[in-house]
Amino acid sequence: MAEPRKKGLISHGTAATNRKARFDYKINDTVEAGIMLVGPEVKSLRAGRATLTEAWAGERDGEMWLFNCYIPEWQAGSVVAKFEPRRPRKLLLHRKQMTSLAGAVSKEGATLVPLEILFNQRGMAKVVLGLAEGKNKADKRAAIADREWKRDKARLMRDRG
Repeated sequence: MAEPRKKGLISHGTAATNRKARFDYKINDTVEAGIMLVGPEVKSLRAGRATLTEAWAGERDGEMWLFNCYIPEWQAGSVVAKFEPRRPRKLLLHRKQMTSLAGAVSKEGATLVPLEILFNQRGMAKVVLGLAEGKNKADKRAAIADREWKRDKARLMRDRG
């Protein structure tokens, strides 16, 4: 039996996931990038309160940015430490990684989708970006049918033996 999740702050591990991304996109490659945050944003992330559902990453002025990621204001924060919850946040990547990702997005028509925000073993916030292609409706229907078949097969095997 699994242990219930303890209430509290996340020291390392996943802080937020974009579960819909793997359904809407075919992920070809993943890259882990650092993210520039202010103090109250880190506290809010450690509380597991971020949302990546509508977020996307892109290039602006030769740098990579994370757009439309919702990190709510830290409730216990002071008036001085307020920030915009959906502000663009700079991603920290090596120059070669930036140019290859930007080239793939412009040439191949791929999309940079944030898959999850996590804290590594050192406690640094990282964003896992996926270089993705959009799925069409038929691909999505096939994924649903496959998922339902696996569920039914597991149910049959469980009841049988």
